[in-house]
Amino acid sequence: MKMCQRKFVGGALKAGVLCTLLFTQIQQAGAQDGNAGIQQANTQVRGYFESGTELMYAIGAIVGLIGAVKVYQKWNSGDQDTSKVAAAWFGSCIFLVVVATIIKSFFGI
Repeated sequence: MKMCQRKFVGGALKAGVLCTLLFTQIQQAGAQDGNAGIQQANTQVRGYFESGTELMYAIGAIVGLIGAVKVYQKWNSGDQDTSKVAAAWFGSCIFLVVVATIIKSFFGI
């Protein structure tokens, strides 16, 4: 009976030591420098920004074309609110372009 208990105690001791070592390694892996991760994220976001700006310009162009068609249809049908619709579509296109430009200059990209 004592032989069985020794093996069990020895196995439990080995398992405890192994768990302690594993826990220590996990803590060390989690405690790495966070500045490197933040810097990497900053670099990635700055890399995507140019593509995002071009996407906003493309969306502005599409919205402008759709707006031009809508205004043309209203103008041909003789609606009274043509100028209001034209101002709304034109304003939305200008907003997209201005926002992209301001964000670009604000962050210095």
